[in-house]
Amino acid sequence: MTPLQALASFPLRDAALADGARVSYREAGSAAEVTHVLLHGIGSASGSWVRQLEAAQGTSLRVLAWDAPGYGASTPVAADWPQAGDYAARVWAWLDALNVRTPVTLVGHSLGALMAARAALQAPSRVQRLVLLSPAGGYGNAEAAVREQKLNDRLATLQRLGPQGMAQARGAAMLSPGAPAELVEAVRESMSQVIPAGYTQAARLLAHGTLADDVAQLRLPIAVASGSADGITTPAACQAVAKAAGVAWNDLGSAGHACPLEAPGNVNTLLGLN
Repeated sequence: MTPLQALASFPLRDAALADGARVSYREAGSAAEVTHVLLHGIGSASGSWVRQLEAAQGTSLRVLAWDAPGYGASTPVAADWPQAGDYAARVWAWLDALNVRTPVTLVGHSLGALMAARAALQAPSRVQRLVLLSPAGGYGNAEAAVREQKLNDRLATLQRLGPQGMAQARGAAMLSPGAPAELVEAVRESMSQVIPAGYTQAARLLAHGTLADDVAQLRLPIAVASGSADGITTPAACQAVAKAAGVAWNDLGSAGHACPLEAPGNVNTLLGLN
């Protein structure tokens, strides 16, 4: 079954938060308590975790995958230039709305790693384990000119091509060169659905993110992993995040940036889903 076909088994749900915001998300597993919380990257959405949701289906686990603020039907964060803490606070408000009280395995992919790490800093007692997949480190410690160029280039691509054009132009780069067509289709479908305003906020977060600084402060179990064919967050960049966290880097094999989709066996083993 292709990823897009499999996704039909995990329809979007909706949570109303105490402050009136809403979060759309997908869920799998039958446990009474949530065990895993999955945060996607900048050009993606909750459906990017379809292979992890499949693995949890029918198990004694319970996995939630959100649409980040400004994605899907999730309410954007208030700040035009948000910080990682704005998204992290929304993670906990969402889980509060769902009455999640036990510590979870918190997983961030790409930009989601910035959100996950800051969420762990905000409430370490609520995180059993932090897993960062192909983590985006952010450019907060780079020179101002570099930050500005990275942000402007990303937003210019969106403005010039629109979400669908961007998906066609950039989607295949999320995977290894030999990835099956069905994976390319899934990545492009997800990217084509991004909402420009939410994507712009996320891009601004990326420009000012400081993942290495955040993970260096954490005192809880952390895993960092990526594929050897990742040309977006390269193995060297991911190894630097692992070093900052004081842990070893996990090699997910010859997968590209969209490792939850392209290397589900290795990812699911790392997450404890199989």
